[in-house]
Amino acid sequence: MADQVSLNLESSLESLSQIEREVAAFGAEHGWPADLLFHVQLVLDELATNVINHGYGASGHEFQITIKSKPQAVRIEMVDEARPFDPLQDAPNPTTDASLEEREAGGLGVHIAKQLMDEMEYRREDGKNRLTLVKNR
Repeated sequence: MADQVSLNLESSLESLSQIEREVAAFGAEHGWPADLLFHVQLVLDELATNVINHGYGASGHEFQITIKSKPQAVRIEMVDEARPFDPLQDAPNPTTDASLEEREAGGLGVHIAKQLMDEMEYRREDGKNRLTLVKNR
């Protein structure tokens, strides 16, 4: 049983179902509890959607997700070649205390990731966005 899985994905919303399937299989193989699996899948769905819709804005590009499962934590790295974007600094702060009708669009996916992950780190390296996420077990 390998302790990591690497996904090479196309910048298309169809890739979201591939992420869900691959993460579910990997999590089952490593005995992840249901809440850990749910948190990882939700965060990856939100952040991959951001890369696809806002980073690239069109299909025909690729991005990668690597997940490592260790006894203490799950470590995820997302890498894309889209325009520079630091979600920890550049994402808008969502209005979470207003009604749905009063809320402005943007920032909620990053907010969810910040709430569900234990660590997040961004760096721009070699022309690529690299976002590292850690979820303690």
